Amino acid sequence: MHDGLVVFLAAFLAGGMNAIAGGGTLVSFPALLWIGRPPILANATNTVALLPGSIAGAFGFRRELGRARRWLLVLFWPSLIGGFLGSWVLLHTPERIFRGIIPYLLLFATVLLMVGPRLQRVRPRPLGPFSVWRWAALAFFQLLVGFYGGYFGAGIGILMLAALELMGLEDIHQMNALKNILAFTINGIAALYFIGSRAVLWGDALWMALGALAGGYTASTLAQRVDRVWVRRAVVAIGFLVAFRSFFH
Repeated sequence: MHDGLVVFLAAFLAGGMNAIAGGGTLVSFPALLWIGRPPILANATNTVALLPGSIAGAFGFRRELGRARRWLLVLFWPSLIGGFLGSWVLLHTPERIFRGIIPYLLLFATVLLMVGPRLQRVRPRPLGPFSVWRWAALAFFQLLVGFYGGYFGAGIGILMLAALELMGLEDIHQMNALKNILAFTINGIAALYFIGSRAVLWGDALWMALGALAGGYTASTLAQRVDRVWVRRAVVAIGFLVAFRSFFH
């Protein structure tokens, strides 16, 4: 019961953070480690538990694709393949090695969250008509994002928004639609592989799914009253604290 309460509360905070500013994994994943779960199983369980939030995000933006459908057709398959490869590599990584790189993954995700708004404020010059090579470069970058998402996942939304911005997409609603649908694709294929490989701690996953849904709903009702900038700063502070603590664990 103690463990269930811990992961429920952590997922509640994670769901709220994801709804307002992102970075929920920086709370939910370390919580699983704190109660003694094996790192690889904890990572797989975290992905599955937070998947309902990805489903809600993808469904909510389905009507915003509009003219961005061409982008979705190009980026869907790299997302799917990358997500599967990342999840496969995770389950084939020796636990000792994965435990050693956890601090760096947490630190990388925290830095992404911190610099994300600055990346999205970059306004590139008009790129003109897309060439085959430019589409190929974007697809390859998305393959790398998908791999990272399947392997760990925190911060993939920031990476995708920054890439779409730099490639010339200007409509923020279309970018958010693409980001949410592609994130669901990456997390969904990874979750299916983790479930099929029996790498999910279902007792924790169910508590976390309930917590994440409750946290996301609560945050959505309070979003207009909460300063997104201060929430992001708080999440970044938590991320740095957790990352540096994990270096000495």
